[in-house]
Amino acid sequence: MAKRRLSPRTRRILMVAGAIEGVLKIAMLADLRRRPASLVNGSKKVWAWSTVVNSAGLIPIAYFVYGRRGR
Repeated sequence: MAKRRLSPRTRRILMVAGAIEGVLKIAMLADLRRRPASLVNGSKKVWAWSTVVNSAGLIPIAYFVYGRRGR
């Protein structure tokens, strides 16, 4: 079977998407660490462990939209 190579454009898109996901996960974990449990909807442990799942950035976005309570 012949090996298929990704085009340079596709590789660039994947690299940018991966970088964005990484930044979102780091921002989520940093915010989660400094925010008191009373200001988090749900368990801080569940939110933190959910980042282990390959979420394509959806878990950090969900945290910033639904997981945080106002200060």
